[in-house]
Amino acid sequence: MAKTLNLRLDRTAETSLAEQIRIGVTAAIDSGVLAPGARLPSWLDLAAQLGVARGTVKTAYERLADKQLVVSSRSGGTRVADHPARVALSDPSNTADSVPPLYHDFRTGTSVFQNGVPASDSFPVALFARLRAQAARAEVAAPLIYPDPRGEPELRREIAAHLALSRGIECRPSQVFITAGFSGALGVTLRVLGAEGRSAWVENPGFPPSRRALEIARLAPVPIPIDDDGIDVTYGTQHAPDAALALVTPGQQAPTGVPLSLARRAQLIEWATRTGAWIIEDDYLGELQLKRRAAPALASLDGNGRVIHIGSFSKTISPTLRLGFVVAPPALVSHFAEAVMCLAPAPGPAVQLATAEFMRDGYYMRHLRRMKRVYAARSSALHALLQSLGYPARTAGLGVLLWLPEGTCDSIIAREALAVGLAPSPLSAWFSTAGVHRPGLLLGVATTPENQLSAACDRLHQLIRTCSGAT
Repeated sequence: MAKTLNLRLDRTAETSLAEQIRIGVTAAIDSGVLAPGARLPSWLDLAAQLGVARGTVKTAYERLADKQLVVSSRSGGTRVADHPARVALSDPSNTADSVPPLYHDFRTGTSVFQNGVPASDSFPVALFARLRAQAARAEVAAPLIYPDPRGEPELRREIAAHLALSRGIECRPSQVFITAGFSGALGVTLRVLGAEGRSAWVENPGFPPSRRALEIARLAPVPIPIDDDGIDVTYGTQHAPDAALALVTPGQQAPTGVPLSLARRAQLIEWATRTGAWIIEDDYLGELQLKRRAAPALASLDGNGRVIHIGSFSKTISPTLRLGFVVAPPALVSHFAEAVMCLAPAPGPAVQLATAEFMRDGYYMRHLRRMKRVYAARSSALHALLQSLGYPARTAGLGVLLWLPEGTCDSIIAREALAVGLAPSPLSAWFSTAGVHRPGLLLGVATTPENQLSAACDRLHQLIRTCSGAT
């Protein structure tokens, strides 16, 4: 039921108040704000809201009924009539085109080969739902005070303990700030650093939304090539030695999956320490290393406080949590505290407390161990199938990189694949420039159950053959 309508009345206008109400409600119906079947406020409620007589509202409703825009009944009240909303087709605010193309992939449902989301068929749903329900009840019953904008102390303690064990990071809970996912963590970090107008190293290829985030924050991204040792620090120091920061995925580079070598890690930290630059570590897969024990986080090697570590629970639990975190160097803790208090407070306490209990009782570590086994099996099976079809492929984090024949347009194949329920990511989209690079597809393994793998690979193979012949 629509309890309030955003109606503005001008008591000095020549148009009667009843007619102004009719015009306002008609506009809301035509724009789609009031959908067919939506219930309008009663005469009494709307009259009280607008400060007019009930008869004025009654007259407006009668005029709407005369135009067959609303229908009234004793039991159902006054509702919008069942007819298509009259929306101009040229209005971009009412179409999916209002969403930037960069984010279309994040709004689609889970599909085979989709990247960036965990497996939904292997998560302890009932357990986590019970924890969330308990936390939600506790949140409702709690005193009505503003929660800590830095995050709930329980979750911050659990994250600090987990990072010490799994990522080698020694930090205090006071250095941990809970955010709205990775993007929220990156946003508040860029605010704190205040490096507008300066340059920033980005991996090439690298995560497109991160690159765009730097541009929105008014930094100039400088693409730095990736090789088998990770980001080429020497190239960076030669082409942008005075950059304000470097945004890197050292654990498992996105999208190639290569870890940053120890020599490159030391070189990167030395550059940041010498020049006063910052390193933003996107630990997007955390310890989800499928072939061996995950390398320690880059922040674990930082003795000079130049690395800002960012993680999230999107790949390990669910992106619907919108739960991430930043580990701030000691010198920046007060700056982060002020920034999150004023600009980006932590998500609601319930989801934080449920996640904290999930971690505290050991469920999280058991879940991660199980998922590593599941993902490793799916990755191996996918890799073998692709090789049997004649494709060169390599493991890349929670995906498999499938190289395509030269001259193939990987973006066309990815677009056509969506129509048949497949969601590979074109490798070309990960590059900063349209320079020379080999076409390929990144196939996620988390969303690819083994019983669907053979049929999915056959469909993708046919698409590649068709599109390669057309290019």
